Amino acid sequence: MDINIAQLTAIIIYLIGMGAIGIVATKMTSNLNDYVLGGRRLSAGVAALSAGASDMSGWLMLGLPGAMYVSGMGGMWIAIGLSVGAYLNWQFVAKPFRVYTEVANDSITVPDYFENRFHDKSKLLRVVSAVVILVFFTFYTSSSLVGGAILLESSFGMDYRLALWVGCAVILSYTLFGGFLAASWTDFVQGILMLLALIVIPIVVVYELGGWGETLQKIGNIDPSYLNVNNGATFIGVASLLAWGLGYFGQPHIIVRFMGIRSTKEIPKARLIGMTWMIISLFGAIFIGFTGIAYFADVPLENSETVFIMISQVLFNPWVSGFLLAAILAAIMSTVDSQLIVASSALAQDFYKQLFRREASQKEEMVVGRIACLVIAIIAIFLGYDRDSKVLELVSYAWAGFGAAFGPVIILSLFWKRMTRNGALAGMIIGTLTVIIWSNLTGGIFDLYELAPGFIFAWIAIMIVSLIGKAPSEEVQNEFDTFKEELKKS
Repeated sequence: MDINIAQLTAIIIYLIGMGAIGIVATKMTSNLNDYVLGGRRLSAGVAALSAGASDMSGWLMLGLPGAMYVSGMGGMWIAIGLSVGAYLNWQFVAKPFRVYTEVANDSITVPDYFENRFHDKSKLLRVVSAVVILVFFTFYTSSSLVGGAILLESSFGMDYRLALWVGCAVILSYTLFGGFLAASWTDFVQGILMLLALIVIPIVVVYELGGWGETLQKIGNIDPSYLNVNNGATFIGVASLLAWGLGYFGQPHIIVRFMGIRSTKEIPKARLIGMTWMIISLFGAIFIGFTGIAYFADVPLENSETVFIMISQVLFNPWVSGFLLAAILAAIMSTVDSQLIVASSALAQDFYKQLFRREASQKEEMVVGRIACLVIAIIAIFLGYDRDSKVLELVSYAWAGFGAAFGPVIILSLFWKRMTRNGALAGMIIGTLTVIIWSNLTGGIFDLYELAPGFIFAWIAIMIVSLIGKAPSEEVQNEFDTFKEELKKS
């Protein structure tokens, strides 16, 4: 059988399975709460793996191995930063955020939480945060669709732009109807598939190269600097890679899993499952890229981000290769579906209902949310039309935007009673503007990843504006005390 037919058949089998899950989820999605938050009934395992899978996206399978293939062990710093950031997010944000979103008028979206937390009757917090979500998620979604197009183009010779449309159509087929539950359940399955692929491939590559020692020797013969974790390291370079960890505190598609978990008692178990999955997956991706240096020593790859794809096609039986390639598609789908749900809920709940039709029924909001999914996806496709688009570059920009705009606001809103509405607004605006401006500057300190200054300046802005302004109302402060009491009980 032709290798491409075998691979395509394996991928189709996988897609049919994801579609079946979407159909089941659709039957359990009857209102807006179900569509955007799954009725707060995620188990620890589903919450953990869906958070991890929606977090990592195609960059785990394409961008990170590609970066390791280019730089060697010097690229490991990003994995360290991400691991620390993810752990701190699960440890210190997950439980308080789960409790406070219920105390704050049972908030079901991030903008919803901001408005309810600060009793903002002006709707400014809701609108500004929804704008941030729509802007940066469009870039984020585009990065994932670019990853899917690279996969389809490299594997089946499909035209790049056609591949963008095909990949998007597959994801929309179940996201439009199943909502949050479809996204979370499929992410759970996709997370398992990703994990298996990231464990198997490095082991097989090392075996084919003659063992770990032989692999290291081959890489060292190509360039000894590849073996040095400080290869090309500068203070700004290492700080930039470690700063990726700050982004976790503000990613809506990740923290919404904290809101959707069925009980705070599930969080310690979810943290253990999630962090185990993440560390194994990160190092699997790292070693795929690293061992790829030796495997493709004689014929270097033109596009470093195809190292996972090429190894899968060269080393494995076509059927196995097909399911390994499906793991890349899983990584992409697991992120896009989550992003589209959060972005569409922001448009339906935070724009449409709040600003235009306050009397809109939940069924009407669901329809608007599904239309929003479609529109955002189409815009993301056109952003990815540039064939030279890099997955990691698009992800880094969106990751920085969310981390700086929302991270400090979420952390301080959970731990600082004196924080005000104006402080939160200032933090969002300063964080967003810093990322946009900083990313367009180069040289010296401006080579630092824009997330770091954006996060710092946003934090400072929140504190200064909150302290110089009027203290929060008694009602807001009493609600904060109620939250603290509920947190102790949980």
